[in-house]
Amino acid sequence: MKLEITEAELQSLVARQIDHLFMLRDEEKDILERGVKEALKRCEFCFSHSSNKYYHRDGQVYFNPFHSGQYSIFLYYLASSVFRLDAAHRTLCDRIYYLNKALNSLDLLYEVTMPDIFFLDHPVGSVMGRADYGDFFSFSQGCTVGNNKGIYPKFGKNVRMMSGSKVLGDCTIGDNVILSANSYIKDVDIPSCSIVFGTSPNHIIKRKDEAYFKRP
Repeated sequence: MKLEITEAELQSLVARQIDHLFMLRDEEKDILERGVKEALKRCEFCFSHSSNKYYHRDGQVYFNPFHSGQYSIFLYYLASSVFRLDAAHRTLCDRIYYLNKALNSLDLLYEVTMPDIFFLDHPVGSVMGRADYGDFFSFSQGCTVGNNKGIYPKFGKNVRMMSGSKVLGDCTIGDNVILSANSYIKDVDIPSCSIVFGTSPNHIIKRKDEAYFKRP
């Protein structure tokens, strides 16, 4: 993967940001370095499936930490990777998660299991809860995924949440679904190959052929 800055510079950048806003202990630097390496591997795999021009350069997968969308995904993967490597460093994971909120206004906890391939676009103000997410899940600004009475949604593959959309509670969202801007889904199932408009229980579902949802 082609990096805008070197891996050493990236490690230094993250360390300085954490230390400036919170603190970084000397004994945490090693696990942070290992986490950065793991997060970059996960980013490379994820970004390689993106058709967004900003994720590729000179025929290679490209990561620019000064692209806020890319950095949002990286920081999620970093906190998640540190937690996977050694859960005893939970407090460091908390600070990386908090850094993502501070820089990008994204609430995406490291304990939330995002798929290996997911995308976001201007994620400001979005909150992603502990749902079951399928590959190629994507969301934009002001989106919310949350529980109702402790039950979280389940998402199929290639679900896209447009700005301001919300999915709460006991929902199963099929494959190839677009949740239109400001739609609100609560405790209902949505069939595959659908576009959803409006608010539950009076939402509107428009069915489309599967080919409509194929990514370029």
